[in-house]
Amino acid sequence: MTSRKLQRKAHGQRPYFFDDPNIDKLVSMIMGLAGEVSVMHDRADTLERLLQTKGLVTQKEISEFLPSVEIMDERAAWRKTYLSEILRIVESELEGTARGDLDPYEKAVKTVETN
Repeated sequence: MTSRKLQRKAHGQRPYFFDDPNIDKLVSMIMGLAGEVSVMHDRADTLERLLQTKGLVTQKEISEFLPSVEIMDERAAWRKTYLSEILRIVESELEGTARGDLDPYEKAVKTVETN
């Protein structure tokens, strides 16, 4: 089974459903997060069921697992990357503002797409 990477950015103008485009961005981030959490939940559930079915680990052992400092550091690094991805649109606008680029995000995307 080959895995295809999905396109990261949609083409065309971003649709807006609320009067304030920031609300649309927030809803978009929340829905992206909800989708990721749903997939992770299903995968964790599958792993736990397989492990328990094969007698490799019990639900109690999973619940009582205490990660080492190294594992906690790895998880923190993953979480930082994950949150950065969720907040990508906000970070992009903040970086633009810090550079003195006050054009809205949508105009910048359109400029990049047409050049």
